[in-house]
Amino acid sequence: MPAWQEARARQIIEAHRTVDGPALVILHALQREFGFISDEAVALVADALNLTRAEVHGIVTFYHDFRREPAGRHVLKLCRAEACQALGGERLAAHGQSRLGITWGGTTADGGVTLEPVFCLGLCASGPAALIDGRPVGRLDAARLDRLLDEVSS
Repeated sequence: MPAWQEARARQIIEAHRTVDGPALVILHALQREFGFISDEAVALVADALNLTRAEVHGIVTFYHDFRREPAGRHVLKLCRAEACQALGGERLAAHGQSRLGITWGGTTADGGVTLEPVFCLGLCASGPAALIDGRPVGRLDAARLDRLLDEVSS
């Protein structure tokens, strides 16, 4: 991901200002470009769309997929939906947090892995499920999660 560049952010905002419902479109584009939504980005979006910073901040904090800080090199999203919970998702989440030494939304000290909850991946028949760097993985248990984390750590 490139470092924050105000000029590039302004280009992205301008390119999407005229679409219907531009706030979400712009915020997604900014996150794709920079990996997160900075305070500077919130201010630029607010100014461009004639919104308050509080309104834009509210959008960013309401939707789980927006990040306020850069993610780690790898992102692990563990499903928190009921079907996955019924299949051992809570134990898996506790194991993942313990293994990584972080809680939800955290990033390991080395910047390697960010752990995020997700509230349904549509893999209910093969839970507990996760996404690792956007790749779906089903039928997880502690041992398989450990192997996945070993793979991205090497």
